[in-house]
Amino acid sequence: MEHAENLSADAAQEAQADSAPGRAMRVAAALQAKGGEEFAKPGSIVEIKFVKGQSLSLTASRLLALMILTAGGDAWQDRPHRMRKADIRRGHKGNERISDMLEELHRTLFAIDDRSWRGKKATLRFSLISSSREEAEDTDGADAGWIEWEFTPDARKLIQESESYAVLNRQAVLGFRSSYALKLYEIGSLRLHRRQSTWKGDMAALRAALGISPEVYKDFAQLRRKVLEKAKAEIDQLAHFRVEWKEIRQGRTVTEIEFRFEPKDAPAQIATVDEIERHSTGRKARREGAVETLADTVEVGSVVKAAISALVTPEKNSEIIFPEGTIRFNAETLAAIARSNGGGWDIDLIADAYRQQMGDRLAKLKGAKLLSSWTGFCESFVARRGRP
Repeated sequence: MEHAENLSADAAQEAQADSAPGRAMRVAAALQAKGGEEFAKPGSIVEIKFVKGQSLSLTASRLLALMILTAGGDAWQDRPHRMRKADIRRGHKGNERISDMLEELHRTLFAIDDRSWRGKKATLRFSLISSSREEAEDTDGADAGWIEWEFTPDARKLIQESESYAVLNRQAVLGFRSSYALKLYEIGSLRLHRRQSTWKGDMAALRAALGISPEVYKDFAQLRRKVLEKAKAEIDQLAHFRVEWKEIRQGRTVTEIEFRFEPKDAPAQIATVDEIERHSTGRKARREGAVETLADTVEVGSVVKAAISALVTPEKNSEIIFPEGTIRFNAETLAAIARSNGGGWDIDLIADAYRQQMGDRLAKLKGAKLLSSWTGFCESFVARRGRP
């Protein structure tokens, strides 16, 4: 009898473990509870491949990101999720484009490596959303329309089991003007968070990851100019990191490409707090240097702000300044950031290096700008030196 009860308890524990969400959903729930612009996208969804010949447009990619943001820590649950149309259209008066985006999400197929019922290697193809409802008329005012959707069982399973995640910034996601740049931004955010600062693949893998149709940019020089260079320009401006790539050749043919993602240094992180509040008008001119330098037009890093928002501190962010001595005492927020992002280096050693780099500018820094700058410096410190 006792043995049967133990078996029953073990079975109940296994069932509970099977139904529990992974780390990605736990982080998503925490970020959602805190509010703000940051949200977690499961690594399994970031790394999902487009079926050959299919991809998402920029507007549909943004909608998918907003769906994941809205669903938050409940994205893996078998239930509908809801969002206002006004949160999607970004100032457009009409809602006709929302219908197009929903239909595009319905018909786009994604693929992952899987196993067949015989245990053989197989490819699983599926859609991300199974059903959606869109209110036909906004009878209660221009901002009263809503959409409702449900993720497919295959998508929910991927979301639930994902242990890795990319922390993205909503304003950065909405600021991209290239779907390729947005996708590469998500990949870079995921890789940096994993402490794996590179992504490498052959041309087929690159096209599948970014959703580049095999019918376009067949010549690599075109692909470099139309996709990679444009994506790099946007990412260097809007993300909390910069991207570089190396072309690996066999003879004169590029066969593989390796992306390297590097956190921005402290001065660049400071400028991001200002840029995120600016209107997108003029952003391209600022990026190209027609108005300001590139260092003045970068976006607040999603991982940077996520690290800050994840901290529970007794002091108000607006009152935080950088102390002259040790940060181990009476600087809980700064010390916590260094421990979380400093790769195990002595936190006062990092602080001394930060003071040396910032110089007289440090006396003028406080609050959110200081926290963003300090977090970015800790990440770049580890990226340059490795772990102790």
